[in-house]
Amino acid sequence: MKKENDDLDQLFEKFENQWDVKRMNADHQVDFLNKLNKKQPKKKNYAVWAIAASIVVLLGVSLFFNNNEKPKEFKFASRETQRTDSIFSILIDNELVKLKEKSSPENEQIINDALKQMKVFDADYSKIIKEVQKNGENKQIIYAMISNLQTRISFLQTVLQRIEENEKFKNTTDEKTL
Repeated sequence: MKKENDDLDQLFEKFENQWDVKRMNADHQVDFLNKLNKKQPKKKNYAVWAIAASIVVLLGVSLFFNNNEKPKEFKFASRETQRTDSIFSILIDNELVKLKEKSSPENEQIINDALKQMKVFDADYSKIIKEVQKNGENKQIIYAMISNLQTRISFLQTVLQRIEENEKFKNTTDEKTL
């Protein structure tokens, strides 16, 4: 160990005049403590604000699209009327799904015409709903509503029958029937 200390002593003697020795001023400790105690400015957390803004925008968009649905979801009508509307709507949606499943190049024109007619029925139905909202429920308006819904279902069923007949006809064109 003594040898190591001797080596260190020799090293210090060798570099004796080359050391950068500077005395700190008397206020150095006070300046250092002031810098430590000084409040650091808070980092602005833009990521949190960006996420919050995105959530608000998504909620706004979803509310906008939910409010632009068909006016057939009327909360002002009686439970019976709402239930009737719900049942018929499910049946109509099922028929529309069947119609879209039959989509093919041969049936494209029939399906497009049927969908255009459904838009006409939907527009009439919207008028009926506005009338219910404006004047309240009465037998004539409820009858018109149910009649519109029944007409849509029977129309879709008729279109599906025509498509099936066309498909059968194309499959049996080479056969002779007695």
